[in-house]
Amino acid sequence: MKLESHFFTNEARILDEQTPMDVLKEITNQPNQEDPFYILDAGDIVQKIKYWRLMMPRVKPFYAVKCNDDLTVLELLAALGTGFDCASKSEMQRVLSLGVEPSRIIYAHPCKPQSHIKAAAKNNIDLMTFDNEAELYKVKAICPQAKLVLRIRCDAEEAQCPLGIKFGVYPEDAGTLLATAQALDLNVVGVSFHVGSGCKDPPVFLRAIAESRQVFDLASEYGFSTYLLDIGGGFPGDEGSSLDELASIINSALDEHFPQGCGVEIIAEPGRYVVASAFTLATNVVAKREVKGNNNELVSTMYYINDGVYSSFNCILYDHQKVEPIALKNDNNLDEYDCSIWGPTCDGLDQVVMEARLPKMAIGDWIIWKNMGAYTLAAAGSFNGFPKANVHVVVPHHTWMYLEEYMGTKFVLGEANNSEQPWLLPAYQHSLCSTRIQDKNNCSANNFQDKFAKMAMLDFEECGEM
Repeated sequence: MKLESHFFTNEARILDEQTPMDVLKEITNQPNQEDPFYILDAGDIVQKIKYWRLMMPRVKPFYAVKCNDDLTVLELLAALGTGFDCASKSEMQRVLSLGVEPSRIIYAHPCKPQSHIKAAAKNNIDLMTFDNEAELYKVKAICPQAKLVLRIRCDAEEAQCPLGIKFGVYPEDAGTLLATAQALDLNVVGVSFHVGSGCKDPPVFLRAIAESRQVFDLASEYGFSTYLLDIGGGFPGDEGSSLDELASIINSALDEHFPQGCGVEIIAEPGRYVVASAFTLATNVVAKREVKGNNNELVSTMYYINDGVYSSFNCILYDHQKVEPIALKNDNNLDEYDCSIWGPTCDGLDQVVMEARLPKMAIGDWIIWKNMGAYTLAAAGSFNGFPKANVHVVVPHHTWMYLEEYMGTKFVLGEANNSEQPWLLPAYQHSLCSTRIQDKNNCSANNFQDKFAKMAMLDFEECGEM
């Protein structure tokens, strides 16, 4: 049987009784399969967005494209009705190509190249952030109709990636920028902050939202009608992490400083929360070397895998991630031994894990890495000519049915033309006369956008569990 859909551009596999891990194991058992690859569980992303809306119904998620710009991720989020936080011309174009309305994009980079501001203006993306005076003069010259969001600095005491050292004006200095914006006759519509990616200090949101309120009031004194608060990112996304504490703190702070009905729209820029746990990476052991002590006893084993810090594991250097190897061998009775894990390139820097304990691995065995969706693919390269990991998309059957019912997508159940690949979902057909994705049964970009709107308005109880 062949399951067909016009939903994703790339191929996807619909699961019935299988799990994503079953598919991963199946791929590793294919003849001559050696290259690294990801399993993307689309159902995990759907669950994350539903839970976000359940826990923080006032806060509209604008996904941080920089975190993972995989096309299937963006298509799915567009269909789920999220907004998008874009940091460059390329990211804006990638999102717009999906048929997303410009009003669902915030150009959230305080220091923008002039050509990128021009691209935003050309595409009617007028919501953008700033944190310095020079930026205001650039915007005045290129996009004077911009709706500007002032980014303030409020740092978490502990975060995986601190950002305040680079971006954000201290709240006490915000008046100077507001005065300049007023003098230039620019339109400041809101305030934003980012406490730091991977925030480990939830109470910082209390302080950040309170300080945002002060800047709102100050902006009012300068004659600005502010209506937007952007609370940035910092939300956890690994398997087993919880949004509950942050949601409780944020909801409480919003109720105090921006109560419902006050006329202020709340958005956020989650990245790792959305995608971290949706991606699992599989790597192959391509070589090994035993390290022995003075008495010829085995001290440790060096395993060389086919992905490293120049590709998927760049997250170790750039995102300060701590990754954990899991042997695909499923015998829990196997003894474990000290080892280290290294990437495939010729650089000594290419160490993935300094110290770990794994069963004895043979060349050709597989090591699995969970929670690999955030800041991995987006910055991966092919140094030394080693290929980047491919992405295999899986869609749990209940998620597939959900998308079919609420997106109006036409799934066709028919005889397979290729018995070896009964699970491929063909792509949307791209119109030659448009950059937007077209439904080949109804070549109308508006039809696809209507589906976005329908998904965005869904009620959780109506949708049921994913």
